[in-house]
Amino acid sequence: MKKTTTLLCTAALIALAGCAKKPPAKLPPAPPQTTTTAPEPTPPPATQPSGPTPGSRADFVSQAGSDTVHFATDSSDIDSEAQSILTKQAAWLQKFPNVRVTIEGHCDERGTREYNLALGDRRANSAKNFLVNNGVAASRISVISYGKERPIATGSDEESWAQNRRAVTVVPQ
Repeated sequence: MKKTTTLLCTAALIALAGCAKKPPAKLPPAPPQTTTTAPEPTPPPATQPSGPTPGSRADFVSQAGSDTVHFATDSSDIDSEAQSILTKQAAWLQKFPNVRVTIEGHCDERGTREYNLALGDRRANSAKNFLVNNGVAASRISVISYGKERPIATGSDEESWAQNRRAVTVVPQ
């Protein structure tokens, strides 16, 4: 038995010795030497434009003054303040003819859900019609009414209600 064990150990050592890696006969050549030259001057950093990116939502708000127009109680009539804002919005939209917008109609918490959805729709369409009459293609404007479902102010007073009676022109990011 001892002879068999010795024979097996010897065979294993021979097998392992045959698997050992041998160093290469010749090493690969060293990389070529390059002459050092002065580094090329780095270009000046690109100047960042001041202000928002043209055609962006932030640019729209800064150029138009606001993305929101407000309405009187139970009304979808465009007053003079709203006309001023919508005129600036129309000018911006004419500068960027590929931008599509959505006009959201909103109401305060008073009234039924159905009534406020219809009033919100009238408000959004009033803003859309004003923009269309000022040269913006109707196909670029979609409208949606949220009624009283998305208030911006959460109070039950005249100040909160006045903030919630609005149409918002939404420019995608």
